[in-house]
Formats: sequence, C-alpha cells, structure tokens
Amino acid sequence: MNTVLDKWLGGREGMINLAILAAIIFIVMPLTMDIFRLNLVGKYLTYAFVAVGLVLCWGYGGILSLGQGIFFGLGGYCMAMFLKLEASDPESTKIQSTPGIPDFMDWNQITALPWFWEPFNNFWFTMLAVIVVPGVFAYFIGIAMFKRRVAGVYFSIITQAFASILTILIVGQQGYTGGINGMTDLRTLLGWDIRTDSAKYILYYINAVLLIVSILIGRAVIASKLGKLMLAMRDREDRVRFSGYDVANFKVFIFVLSAAISAIGGAMFTLQVGFMSPSFVGIVPSIEMVIFAAVGGRMSLIGAVYGTLLVNFGKTYFSESFPTLWLVFMGVLFIGVVMAFPNGLAGLYASHVKPKFIAWRAARISKSAPPPAPKIDKPETKSDATTDIASGPLSNPSV
Repeated sequence: MNTVLDKWLGGREGMINLAILAAIIFIVMPLTMDIFRLNLVGKYLTYAFVAVGLVLCWGYGGILSLGQGIFFGLGGYCMAMFLKLEASDPESTKIQSTPGIPDFMDWNQITALPWFWEPFNNFWFTMLAVIVVPGVFAYFIGIAMFKRRVAGVYFSIITQAFASILTILIVGQQGYTGGINGMTDLRTLLGWDIRTDSAKYILYYINAVLLIVSILIGRAVIASKLGKLMLAMRDREDRVRFSGYDVANFKVFIFVLSAAISAIGGAMFTLQVGFMSPSFVGIVPSIEMVIFAAVGGRMSLIGAVYGTLLVNFGKTYFSESFPTLWLVFMGVLFIGVVMAFPNGLAGLYASHVKPKFIAWRAARISKSAPPPAPKIDKPETKSDATTDIASGPLSNPSV
C-alpha cells in the first residue's frame, strides 16, 4: 500500500498538496464564484492539462516542445467534429442546399459528408480519436526527430514549424474544417444541452476529475524507473545511451503521453466553451502554455496547475482593468516571476514555505511529546568475579 501511495500520491506530503489543490478546485471555487467565472476557471483548467504534459515532457524529459497547441487543438477538433455532426441533423439544417452536413460545408458547396468525417458520428470512436489522433501525430513527429537525435533548440523550432503548418492547413481547408472561424454553434452532447448552467457545472467537475487523474498518472510515471531514466536522459543523455538504453524510444513515449494529456484538455475545452478554432493550435498559444508550466514550476505537476491559474487570472484581470496595457502587465508579471523565482511557484514553496512548515511541525511535536522518564541509578553490588576471588584458594588460610 505504501508503494502505491508513493507512486500515485507522492507520499504524505504529495497527498496533502493534492488534497489542497482538490479542495480549491472542487469546493472553494464553486462556492465563491458565479457560473460565468466558474466557467472561465474551467477553461483555464483545460489549459492546465497542457502544462501538466509539459512538466513530464520538458521538466523531466528535457524535451521543450513549442508546439503543444497542436495536440490541444487536435483533441478539441475531434470532439468538435462529433458535436458539429450532432448539431447538423437534417431537421436542423433543412434550409441548407444539402441538409445533414455542417453549415460551413454547405457554404463551400460541398454536397456530401467527407469520408474522414463519417466515423465521428459515433461517440465512442470520437472518445478514442481524442487520444489516438494526437498520439499518433506525436508518435510520427517523435520517431522522425528522436531517431535522428534532433534535440534542444532544433526540436523546439521544428515543433513551432509543425504548429504553423497545421494552422495554415486548417485555415486553408475551410470547407472541411470551418477555416479561420473554426467550428461553432456546438449545442448538444448525445442530446444533452451543454449550454445550460447545470451542464456547465457538471462539465466543470468532469474536467477537474480528469485533471486530477492526469496528475496521478504523471506522478506514477515520475516515481517509476522510467521517471529516473527521464531525469538521467535530461542531464546525461550519452551516459544513458552508452548504458544500453534506447533513448529515442523513451523520448517518443513521454512525448506521446504529453500529447495525449494535452488532447484531453482540448476536448474538454470544446465541451465547456462550445467551439474550437485554429487560434488555439498555432505558435502563440503553444508558447503561452509553456509560460504556464514555467511560472508554476517545470518540475512540479501541481505547480503547473497553479501557474496556469495565476497567469490566466492575471490575463483576465489586466484585460478587464487595463484594456490598453494588459499585455505589458502580463509581460512584467512573467518576467518578474521568472527572475525572482527561477523554479516557479513550486520553487518558491520549496525554498520559503516548506522549511517554515517543517520547523513549525517539529516545534509542535517537541511540545506535545511526553517528558523523558527519570533515570534511576542501580545500587552498586559486588561482581561475581570479586566474590569468586574472595572465596577462592587465596583466601583459604589452610593454603
């Protein structure tokens, strides 16, 4: 049981930190926010999936991907395709030239549903595609890059190029993807209206549960032998390779896992916000997602969630209070946090909060501990050796 707790909960301290995060997400925020603000927090938490994936990929694996928006967007588009088909039934689209297909296809004079759209009429296929499609895409990128030992800044630039290419492809294929406007007017999920307040509450909690599960999976990976190898690869990749391990395969695995976690966030984003567009696929959102992980601490899964919330709350507050200067304030916030706390919020906790908590706890334990028992001195007695000598032959007067 202790081994399971160590892997999935990170020991006692990890359990406490995870419980605090869960209490904030599941109790504090729903009780203190109206549905509009809570839905905003739900949207922020979908970004946290990407930040958690980046902690595994970048913090532990040393793979800085500046194209995580690719996987976030692919997961979101897979979910959007199912929702769009459900919203495009013949009755709802009877005014179109071709009823039964999405409206943007009709506008672009497409008269039949494309073959690659057909499987997304099935809900379970869509759930599988949300993870498999981004995972396969990440697999081929990883195989192409890591087998050729492309790493560091070169890999980061190439992932940026992939993000840019995918954005251009989505915008250019307007008849199949919705173009620059994306997929909008997503209303129901299996007949359930996702636009109501009650639906938003339910989706918020589902999103939060999936995020906690992703953190637990990440902790299990970090605590395993693979996690130790990831750290070794990050610091001394050549030594790991010379030890007989196939470094490329480990990198591909963690990159695919990071992509799958990011894709789940994209699917939940589509459900909570009700649309998906190429603006969440490109270079800018990908870099923003790296900022979330950096502010929270690239070695902390829970810190990544706090970093995501902090940056996005700051973004919302500054844009509402200072509409002409909010980008400047956001830049100052990011630079200030990185310069003052290079290890992010998790580093701040480890260097300032945790030592004080440990000292307070030690003092409390010492005060509550019972006083030591008094030491009782035993009376001196003659040893057996002395007795034997006294009664031995030398004390016998007849000798």
